[in-house]
Amino acid sequence: MDVVQPSKISGSDFEAMVERLMGDHNSAFDFAVEEIVEGFARLRLRFDRRHLRPGGTVAGPIIFALADTALFAAVLSTLGPEPMVFTSDMNLHFLRKPKAVDLLAECRIIKRGRRLVFGEVLLYSDGDARPVAHVTGTYALPAAGGSVG
Repeated sequence: MDVVQPSKISGSDFEAMVERLMGDHNSAFDFAVEEIVEGFARLRLRFDRRHLRPGGTVAGPIIFALADTALFAAVLSTLGPEPMVFTSDMNLHFLRKPKAVDLLAECRIIKRGRRLVFGEVLLYSDGDARPVAHVTGTYALPAAGGSVG
């Protein structure tokens, strides 16, 4: 049985960090960390009508942004507050039309190496157990000494 380790960054510290990093770009992206432990993060994106595209579905870029933010949180749960990690790869598969409600993202770190972290994210419409999207992604970590690349 795996022992759950505490996160190396708190949910509130992660939210504040994203606010600092994103600033005005974050105005329509009202999310909250619901749970964060080492290697796992669950985020809630509060629904906003600005998230909708024609046809009444949540726009793909909103879903992508939530998945990327959840992966960022899960990565930092293993590292601590390190702003110099970055997305190096993301693959998103839309599975069904999301409802016009809050979106939930659950991310698990699958493998952490010295330079790369690979994770998987499932996204759900609030109140529905069927995922609306499946995402895999990789984050690059800074080299020793803090340089990236």
